Amino acid sequence: MRVTVLTVPSVDAELAADRLWSAGAQAVEEIDDETGSTELRTVLGDDAVATQRLGPLPARWRLGFVDADERPAETWREFAHPVDVSEHLTIRPAWLPSDERSGVLEIAIEPGGAFGLGDHPTTRLSAAAVDRYVEPGQAVLDVGCGSGVLAILASVRGAQRVVAIDVAEAARTATLSNAETNDVDLEEVSTRSVFEVEGQFDLVVANILAPALVAMADQLRRLTA
Repeated sequence: MRVTVLTVPSVDAELAADRLWSAGAQAVEEIDDETGSTELRTVLGDDAVATQRLGPLPARWRLGFVDADERPAETWREFAHPVDVSEHLTIRPAWLPSDERSGVLEIAIEPGGAFGLGDHPTTRLSAAAVDRYVEPGQAVLDVGCGSGVLAILASVRGAQRVVAIDVAEAARTATLSNAETNDVDLEEVSTRSVFEVEGQFDLVVANILAPALVAMADQLRRLTA
């Protein structure tokens, strides 16, 4: 397993941690030194996947990678808990038992080594939007699907056609596995670029970093019905 190491000026530590969480970190270790720098460590997948998910970084930040024992990196699972998106929607870690609350829809997610459970604020907001706006029979595109939570939710809410794409092969694997866990069929789960997708969709969701959103804005508009 590869550990992503981000070294930043200590004044940037909070901003850097947020970037790691946004990229799908499950836990972030911060180590301060006496020189005014902070080292942040997490697991985001292999070097190429982590670099892609982090996107462009400030010149004063230094990105590196080291090998690590997998056992300590998995201890975060002991502290994982369900995420309540709304009063009637919960995202549950797949290894935890169901709450079986009446009137509450549960989506079970196994994030793998590089993706989130749905607890990051942007994921919760995106999930709430999908839950609110998807109607039966619609077509939905999930760009940067990660663990597949948004695509799966769209399918559960009745979308007839759901396409999930992500440049990371690990995301494709995680999404397919989670779709099977939740007993949903997605029309397509692939590593195709948004520039290669054809057709139009009633809803396009892209829970990714701002620079990538800006770069693909015209394509997202093209794909939105």
